Amino acid sequence: MAANVFKSFNNFAVKAGAVLVYMVQYGCIAHCGLEFLGDFVVCSGPSMEPTIYSRDILLTEHITTIFQKVNRGDVIVARSPSNPHHFICKRVIGVPGDRIQSHLTTSYVPRGHVWLEGDNKTNSTDSRVYGAVPVALIRGKAMFKV
Repeated sequence: MAANVFKSFNNFAVKAGAVLVYMVQYGCIAHCGLEFLGDFVVCSGPSMEPTIYSRDILLTEHITTIFQKVNRGDVIVARSPSNPHHFICKRVIGVPGDRIQSHLTTSYVPRGHVWLEGDNKTNSTDSRVYGAVPVALIRGKAMFKV
């Protein structure tokens, strides 16, 4: 009788261990996919209206940003330069070497930086406030709205 209980427990432990190994493997695959390939982002705030509204969901890809191939006009998701715990969704207006004219000031985009602005110019905190943003802060490029 004790041998049967031990055998049943041993079979259960082996199956539970196999399930745990598969869960860890799939978790690692999911993590790598979301970290290096792309993910979904829920946007909030009025800075990109009318292109993107609050609670719109974007599919972003990370391949372009890993190789730093961001172009003028791309909508990107980046870590906020003023608060690293938040992410921002803005449009790339200037790339390294560009001269940006806004109001009475002229700014130059240095190497390794981009100039970001929201589509809603009257209600957007962007590069006009905090200057050019380092390319290293860019998390992903928006592909389309879901």
